[in-house]
Amino acid sequence: MTTSNDLPLAAKPIDRAAHHRLDKDWLASAQSRDDVLILLMQEGQPLIEKGGLLWLGPQANALSPDVSVLFLGRDKAGAPIFALDMPAHWTLAGSPIEGLGEFEDMRAAIGAMSPMEANCTSTARSIFEWHRSHRFCAKCGADTEIVEAGWKRACPACGAEHFPRTDPVAIMLAVKDGKCLLGRGPGWPAGFMSCLAGFVEPGETVEQAAARELFEEAGIQAEPETTEYLFCQPWPFPSSLMIGVILQATTEEITIDPKEIQDARWFSREEARAIIAGEHDEIYCPPPFAVAHHILKVWAERDD
Repeated sequence: MTTSNDLPLAAKPIDRAAHHRLDKDWLASAQSRDDVLILLMQEGQPLIEKGGLLWLGPQANALSPDVSVLFLGRDKAGAPIFALDMPAHWTLAGSPIEGLGEFEDMRAAIGAMSPMEANCTSTARSIFEWHRSHRFCAKCGADTEIVEAGWKRACPACGAEHFPRTDPVAIMLAVKDGKCLLGRGPGWPAGFMSCLAGFVEPGETVEQAAARELFEEAGIQAEPETTEYLFCQPWPFPSSLMIGVILQATTEEITIDPKEIQDARWFSREEARAIIAGEHDEIYCPPPFAVAHHILKVWAERDD
């Protein structure tokens, strides 16, 4: 049975060792250790070599004085792991690591990463993107400072503390009478379809959000209490938690909201199996690193 711990971006997590985040002396020492593992990111893109993520050692600390530093934790051997967010003006050309790798789009790079690398990179991307959009205090508007090894921002003016946020998203597969509903968003490539999804609103449960979004996007009704939770996946675009569910639809007629999706269709279990296998003559679904792929796969492989 597939669980959250099996999904790409979530699998093989490291020990976050959060008790070290306040220990500045330990962090400084750890960042200079011979066994330290350091990954680089720039504007949301990880530094990749041919075999996957490019890990650097303590020499990475000398690449630029203008970086944001995030302590990610320790691997199973106890080696400290850090991520550096390189400034936009910094270039690989002329640097000591020129030719070792390239900054690549996160979605394109995930496929070449090991499970642990993907988990570290997705965590770093989420945190760095949060820092980029939360420079100022929400209470007084002053500039805030990065503290606690990158896991918090503090306002020196009013003393407010700000923590990274994760936005919960219900991503659902509606099913009825041996069929499942897939849709495609505006601007998606022809033939590409996926599960419907939407953010959980304040005062809502995940189940209620799934039923509401299903009706708003496709006009399909479902009772929240029929929702079956499967698993969840961190999704660093920019920082969501994708909560995968299956729910039983009570209606079948589709009425799409064109602002949300361009098309939605019912597919039989046989068609779903062909889509997952890449053998459908018209439709293809998200790749295995996306939770939508695994939601559809779970349902497609059932016999009920």
